[in-house]
Amino acid sequence: MPKGTPGMSDLLDTVREFMERDLLPAASGDLRFQCRVAINVLGIIMRELELAPAQHEAERQRLALLLGHEGSIDELNRELARRMREGTMRDDTPGLLDHLRATSVEALRIDNPKWI
Repeated sequence: MPKGTPGMSDLLDTVREFMERDLLPAASGDLRFQCRVAINVLGIIMRELELAPAQHEAERQRLALLLGHEGSIDELNRELARRMREGTMRDDTPGLLDHLRATSVEALRIDNPKWI
């Protein structure tokens, strides 16, 4: 990206601020609700851009440790789900609940940090 060009997060933040500052106060009824939803979606996208890469790597590392081998996050999650369905990994499996809690908290940090 050329120097001086705003990053994606900056652009999204500018749109979100405009909607909150200028559009939301002037809107009413269904349009006000839809504006609030759009503002929230922009916030989720901004947090996803900022947090997701590190969160995905942390999740992949936890899964690799839990399952005992490396792989992509998708492969490891599929294997974890399969093992849980089969009953070979249960809530008393060391590290499983810690992994599930950490993964849930990471998701909430993006989706709605107020819920943590």
